[in-house]
Amino acid sequence: MRRVVISQSMYFPWVGMLEQIRLADDFIHYDDVQFSKGSFSNRVQVKTPGGMVWMTVPLRDHRLGQTIDAVLLQPARAWRDRHLALLAQSFDGAPHASDALDMAAMVTGAGHDTLSALARDSMLALCRYFGLDTATRFADSRDFAIAGSGSARVLALVKAVAGSEYITGHGARAYLDHELFETHGVSVSYMDYRRTPYPQSHGAFTPYVTGLDLVAHRGREGLANIASQTLNWKDFLHGPA
Repeated sequence: MRRVVISQSMYFPWVGMLEQIRLADDFIHYDDVQFSKGSFSNRVQVKTPGGMVWMTVPLRDHRLGQTIDAVLLQPARAWRDRHLALLAQSFDGAPHASDALDMAAMVTGAGHDTLSALARDSMLALCRYFGLDTATRFADSRDFAIAGSGSARVLALVKAVAGSEYITGHGARAYLDHELFETHGVSVSYMDYRRTPYPQSHGAFTPYVTGLDLVAHRGREGLANIASQTLNWKDFLHGPA
């Protein structure tokens, strides 16, 4: 069984994305697809004393229809300090705040020009911190020269890395052709998110924040919170709500 995850790169994503990576033998960055306003490629939620706040990377000269790997960023000097200050406020008093802030400073200070490069670097930084990069092989959809779109292209990418199981998040239920995958000998599984709580600042626990929050509050022991498993697509779609 070779498990494959294919996803657009996301800016310091939530723990659920890290859980997908932990389960994957192969993770394919899928950034040669159209950028969608409101996606998580350039924004993520941060918990503050005043509530949840979106931390958004501003874009430069963005045009409708651009792919994620073609979207340019505003110079870091226009937004980096604001993001670091917001994170410092969010993680104030957390036992491993310095780990999270150092990671954010390193990634945002790396001089990335494109959204894809920044988002990918942020994901890989979290993976390295928790050791998720040791068992997962990372690739880029552009490396395979596979044309097309939708389920057919995703299936072709899975087959290109000899995958036998495709793992995906809940959004795919609306469009994925599950029978197409099964016809070609590839099973489809959906994430069964556990949303494992941990001690968290600023009120009741919420899982829907940047993975940097897990770093700040749990350090490397946070690996134990990256623990969700999967459900076969038939159980996911037709099981109890």
